[in-house]
Amino acid sequence: MERILVVGVTGAGKSTLARAVGERLDMPYYEMDALSFTGPGWAVNDTLTEEVARLTSAPRWIVDSVGYPEVRDLLWDRADTILWLDYGKRVVIPRAFRRSVRRTVTRESIFGGNRETWAGWLSREHPVWWAWSQHAVRRQEIERRTRDPRFAPLDTLRFSRPRDTAAWLTSV
Repeated sequence: MERILVVGVTGAGKSTLARAVGERLDMPYYEMDALSFTGPGWAVNDTLTEEVARLTSAPRWIVDSVGYPEVRDLLWDRADTILWLDYGKRVVIPRAFRRSVRRTVTRESIFGGNRETWAGWLSREHPVWWAWSQHAVRRQEIERRTRDPRFAPLDTLRFSRPRDTAAWLTSV
């Protein structure tokens, strides 16, 4: 485990797990949303592909994302391990909901200084709605990739329950 992708649907706990594994293994952790959204108004990083290529050319790293479309294959080609948080909606939706409520109420600054707002809850791209609507799509995408012969050499650890993930983490 030198080049790790932590994958799963929105709200699964990818960032939390990636941060914890990175600390335990003393490796650099990169949050994909922070790399992608770089300024106010959810400004998108125009050099995302180049930046991800540079970061993942290092011998050790951990990233918390399946990857945005423009960097997805790059990440999967360079990874050696996939940690898949394959949790059901009854786990991820409450997590995404609690996180978004906290961020909205506290006006927590995230990703390039942006904030979740009450008005943002009406958007189809809001994290809670995204977690709900994209759950099956994201699971299928990850499943397809883990079965793809190009990625067969990757060591894939699939966790279907948070307690299994927690038990595994204590062994790292």
